[in-house]
Amino acid sequence: MTFKQTFFLFLISCTTLHAQETPQTEAIQPQHIQIVDSIKVQKISSDLPEKVVATQLKDTTVIVLEDMANARKYDSIWLKQLYNNDLFEEVYGSVTNATYDVVPYEELPTEVLKQRLEALNARTPFNVEYNPSLENVIRGYLKNRRQSLGKLMALSDYYFPMFEQELDKQGLPLEMKYLAIVESALNPRARSRVGATGLWQFMFATGKMFGLDVNSYVDQRSDPILATEAACKYLNSLYKSFNDWDLALAAYNSGPGNVSKAIRRSGGRTNYWNLRTHLPRETAGYVPAFLATMYIFEYAEEHGFKSHGPRIPYIATDTIHVKKQISLDQIATVASLDKAELEFLNPSYKLGIIPVLENETMILRLPVDIIGKFVANESAIYAYAEKEFNKKEKPLPELLVSKDQIRYRVRSGDFLGKIAEKYGVSVSQIKRWNGLRSNRLKIGQRLTIHPRKPVATTKSKSSTTSSSSAKASYTVRSGDSLWSISKKFPGVTVQNLKNWNDISGNKLKPGMKLKVSKS
Repeated sequence: MTFKQTFFLFLISCTTLHAQETPQTEAIQPQHIQIVDSIKVQKISSDLPEKVVATQLKDTTVIVLEDMANARKYDSIWLKQLYNNDLFEEVYGSVTNATYDVVPYEELPTEVLKQRLEALNARTPFNVEYNPSLENVIRGYLKNRRQSLGKLMALSDYYFPMFEQELDKQGLPLEMKYLAIVESALNPRARSRVGATGLWQFMFATGKMFGLDVNSYVDQRSDPILATEAACKYLNSLYKSFNDWDLALAAYNSGPGNVSKAIRRSGGRTNYWNLRTHLPRETAGYVPAFLATMYIFEYAEEHGFKSHGPRIPYIATDTIHVKKQISLDQIATVASLDKAELEFLNPSYKLGIIPVLENETMILRLPVDIIGKFVANESAIYAYAEKEFNKKEKPLPELLVSKDQIRYRVRSGDFLGKIAEKYGVSVSQIKRWNGLRSNRLKIGQRLTIHPRKPVATTKSKSSTTSSSSAKASYTVRSGDSLWSISKKFPGVTVQNLKNWNDISGNKLKPGMKLKVSKS
C-alpha cells in the first residue's frame, strides 16, 4: 500500500470517527428540517469547531454538511472539463472515419518514433511495431487533437487508478486502460448510434451477459466499477479465444465472429495488420486508434502534455449503502455539494434518483470528507428526502426494464423533439439512427429508437393534460426572438413558429402567446 493510499484510509477513519464523536444536539425532528445557506449558518454558529452544524433556531433544526474548504478547492476550468465531457463524438468519429494520409509533423521525426515504439513494444504484450499507417495516426492526433487529448489526460487522473486496480486483479495488461478512451472518451454516459453505453460501451445484451442490469432508474453499464469488472471478464474471454491481445481488441469492437471471418478471408493470417482490410471499417481504425492513444499517453511529457494530478482522486472518494430512496438533488442540498459533482461520481442513476430495491444494494459514492457527516445525520437526511418526495404531485416512474431498441410508429401531432424527449435521446440521434435528412415525419412512419430511459406507464390524467398544455404554448418574454424560442423546443424551427402563429415578420411583443407545436 502506498503512502497516498495509507493517508486517505487514515483520513476516512478520522472523518467517520470524528463525526461520531461530535456532540449531538436534541434529536432532530423530520418535520422541522430546513436546509439553509451555509454562509448564514456560519454567521450563526461561527464559534463551532465542527462544520457539521446541528443547532436549534426557534422551532427549526438547521442541518448543513459542509466541505473541508482547504481540502476541496478545485480548479473551476478543470471541473468544467471533468463534468461536461463532450469528447465522445470527436473520438468516435476519429475511429470510424480514420484516414492514413501522410501528416507533416516535424516535432516527431520518424526515427524518434521508431525508437519509442520499439521501447513500448518491449514492455507491453500488444504489437506496437512501427508502420507508416500508425505513424500517420499518431501524427494526426498530435497535430489536430492536442486540446481534446489534454482534457482526456485530466479525466484519466480520476479513472485510471480505478481501471488499473481491476485490470491487475483479473490479470489483464494495464495498458488496456487506454481502451476506455477509444471506446467512450472516458464518458460513463456515452451512448453510440447503435445503443452501446458507458465507459466500456456495452450493448444491452452483452451487458446482461456479464451481469450489468438496466432498469428505469439504474443503468449499470454506466457504473464505472461494475462496467470495468464486466469489461475485464469479456476481454479475458476474447483473449482465450484468439490468444492475441490485438485480436481481442478487434473482437471487442466488432464481435468475435467478424474477427474469425477476417482470419479465414486472409488465408489464416493472425497478425492484426494483415487482417485489417478484411475487418469492418470501424474496426480497421480501432486498433490503430488504441495504439496511437497508448503511445501519446506513455510519452505525454515528451510531447508537452503535463498533468498536475487529480483534483478528485479516486482514492479520495468512498461509498455507502443507501437505506432509503433519495435523489441526487436532495443529497446535493444537504451536503452542500455541486449536483454536477454528484452526477459525475454516480453516473449510473439515470433519473437522478437512487431507489431501494429488494435483494439489491444501492451504492452512493461521495468525497471522503462527506461520508462520516452523511452517516452521522442520515436519519434526518432520509426523513428530509421522504418529505420532499411526498410533495411531488406526479407519481415516480415505475420500475421498468429498458429495451435496447424499439420501433416507434409516428402518430398525429408527433415531431422529432417530442419523441426525443419521451425516450431521453436527442433529435440528432433519432435522425442518425433512421437516416433522416430533415425533421419531417409522416403519420404511420416507423422509427428505430434506442431509448435512454423508459416512459412510465402511470400518469395521472391531470398531470398529462397540464404537461401537454404547457408544451403547446409559450409566453414571449423581453429579449426573446423567434430563433431563441425555437431553440427551447427541439425539432421546432423558426418557420414552424411563423406558420403555426400566422406571423409574417420577426417582431414579437412580451406577453404574446405562441403555439410551439403543430397540435
